[in-house]
Amino acid sequence: MTLSINVKQNRGKQAEQLALTYLQQQGLSLVTRNFHSRRGEIDLIMMDKETLVFIEVRYRKSSKYGSALESVNHTKQSRIIHTAKIFLQQHSGNHLECRFDVVAISPNNNTSEVIWVKDAFQLN
Repeated sequence: MTLSINVKQNRGKQAEQLALTYLQQQGLSLVTRNFHSRRGEIDLIMMDKETLVFIEVRYRKSSKYGSALESVNHTKQSRIIHTAKIFLQQHSGNHLECRFDVVAISPNNNTSEVIWVKDAFQLN
């Protein structure tokens, strides 16, 4: 899927909105956006049928320092996992299956390429 990003707007927020729109078109429903803990933030938390999905959205203008997918390193994964555990503790009434996805957005001519990696990493 190709979508365009307006350079005048905040790229991070706009990338999150593109990812949200894309994932909703794939049948996921939004639970919350930008959930924070002391150690990190989860961009999107969504439901994929009966699975709670913690989603990291990454935008890279260029691959000079690695791709958007490569930027979700072990440290970033640990922060997301920690924050997901806090979310689950706060919403303990729901014992749901969970997974961690990454949506990578990168420029492709005058549009943006969206790559959705389901189950990109697991709890340690």
